[in-house]
Amino acid sequence: MGKRTILITGGQGFVGRALVDVFADAGHDVICSDIVDKPFRDGVRFIRLDIRDAAAVSEACKGVDSIIHNASLVHTKHNRVEDVWAVNLAGTENILTACAAHSVPRMVYISSASAVYEGMDIENGDESLRYSQISQAPYADSKIAAEKKVLAFSGTQATQCCAIRPHVIFGDGDNRFVPAILDKARKGKLTRCVGNRDKLSDFTYISNLTDAVMAAEDRLGPGGPACGQVYFITNGEPMAFFDFVDLLLAEAGYPTIKGKVPFWLAYGVAAIAEGIDTLKGGTLNAEDGMTRFAIRYMVTHHYYSIEKARRELDWTPKVSLSEGVRLTVRGLRSRNSPLLPAAA
Repeated sequence: MGKRTILITGGQGFVGRALVDVFADAGHDVICSDIVDKPFRDGVRFIRLDIRDAAAVSEACKGVDSIIHNASLVHTKHNRVEDVWAVNLAGTENILTACAAHSVPRMVYISSASAVYEGMDIENGDESLRYSQISQAPYADSKIAAEKKVLAFSGTQATQCCAIRPHVIFGDGDNRFVPAILDKARKGKLTRCVGNRDKLSDFTYISNLTDAVMAAEDRLGPGGPACGQVYFITNGEPMAFFDFVDLLLAEAGYPTIKGKVPFWLAYGVAAIAEGIDTLKGGTLNAEDGMTRFAIRYMVTHHYYSIEKARRELDWTPKVSLSEGVRLTVRGLRSRNSPLLPAAA
């Protein structure tokens, strides 16, 4: 792997920071871009970049050898639609335009497994699955449109692209998924699961994802196997959603879940919560699992084959789910996180 100048968009978030660290640790010259530019490690250049600003994106992409396009707006409520599309699709189009203008050789797009989800069971789904033909949420819809653009662009100019589709990413430093679960537990509001625990989901520990992104980026050279390809990236250990939650709760020291509520009730409550949120103007980055999209996820199979990534990227998940949960909670304990129960 030769040394390259790599621009990482969305580099201040959970996944972005992990990507910055692994590429910098590998010896690359890393540029971390985000809407804030707060430095968090030496030897990395930090820039403020709003990917909706085409001119700023073009300037940021000058002279780079590779782009890891991770920036996106994760918002599964049915509101703030224009904001979601402006970041997730228009922002990606700005990146592609800049790639063409500056002949950037490589671009990895961080997509989502929700690109193929239609609210129904997916069991060991692979990359031959069609894109969702129905609207699930602005987030999923915009990620589909952006991924299509990226794959269609690959190889038409100087840039070779691929797309990575992770599912439910967690780990030390997670500022969204794990904190939402533990905050509910701390408040005594996580005592029931939704539906029966007979549907399996995939989860992805953060270092397994970053390993895969590094492997894909390295294989975007001339004639590389990743050129124009898409890959599901997960731990490859499907588990019922609330079994995973119980694993996390037990490790953190909270009681596990005993009761359950029917899907129809949870879905109805989520619909009402979304409606109230919409009337208030819609809140971004404030989801707590109470969206119709999230509730449907909990009661359907959605797990994926990672064999294509194993085969073409020479990648395999190194950290198991149980070890990932242990490492996640250990990190919270090391920082005396208020999300964990007080020591007895």
